[in-house]
Amino acid sequence: MALALLCAAPAGSRAPQTGKSRVALATVADPRNRPIVDVDPDDFVIQEGTSAREILSVHLADYPIVIMIDTGLAARADWSHLQKAVVRFIERIGQQRPVAIGTFGDEPKMLTTFEDDRQVLMERVNALAPDASDSLPVEGAALAARTLAPTGTLFSAIVVVSAGPADTAAERADGLVAPIVSSNAILHVVARSSPTSAGAGAAGGANRMLRSIADQTRGQYTAIYSAASYQPALDQIAARLGSELMVEYIVPSESHASDVKVGVRIPGARVRGLGVAPR
Repeated sequence: MALALLCAAPAGSRAPQTGKSRVALATVADPRNRPIVDVDPDDFVIQEGTSAREILSVHLADYPIVIMIDTGLAARADWSHLQKAVVRFIERIGQQRPVAIGTFGDEPKMLTTFEDDRQVLMERVNALAPDASDSLPVEGAALAARTLAPTGTLFSAIVVVSAGPADTAAERADGLVAPIVSSNAILHVVARSSPTSAGAGAAGGANRMLRSIADQTRGQYTAIYSAASYQPALDQIAARLGSELMVEYIVPSESHASDVKVGVRIPGARVRGLGVAPR
């Protein structure tokens, strides 16, 4: 049985802990890479260093998500596809998660809160229209991180849907990366690009920065090259979110969340560890 190393621990979880449990975030897949969500606590194995831990519970992840939507000039040509893809994404992630939406055409802003129900979210998305402003996806991700901060949640996610060239200056974007990473949110990005311009200029710099943050936070960065690709790209993220499991396990007082490994006793199954946090 292989054990996956959980090295994406949130800040602070490496310090001594006086609580009695921690929570690991992971996905489990069968040999054909299909997600397995029907997993019992007895199926999981967690080690910290050389010490095995007792599993308390396993359940589908229900942490909050912020969806940031591009409403800049670049979104005009793709708008129908982008808008429908976001609506479908909200439908697919279900009712159990708190979700908020915002935009990053020109000055990023939030349109809803985590307390708003799905009907309000759908109405706000359907009422959106792109304008002539610049796209600021890095600033949008930073606003999402600030929105998540007061929740105090163990895990969270930011989904950025970008329609085209970004106008974030490199020197400004550099100052936004640390707050996004330190928020401990998992960043997922769907970015409309072109093979000839993806690595050039400010847009290429912003996209490289978003890709780097997605990698650091164990999220997904998906470059797309047609408007029709928004939906399958967001479907992939929705499928991953729907397969994530939160595994709570007992730890001794004053123990450290270091060298954490997770595995399952399911023949042929593979585990991907996505992080660990103190309860």
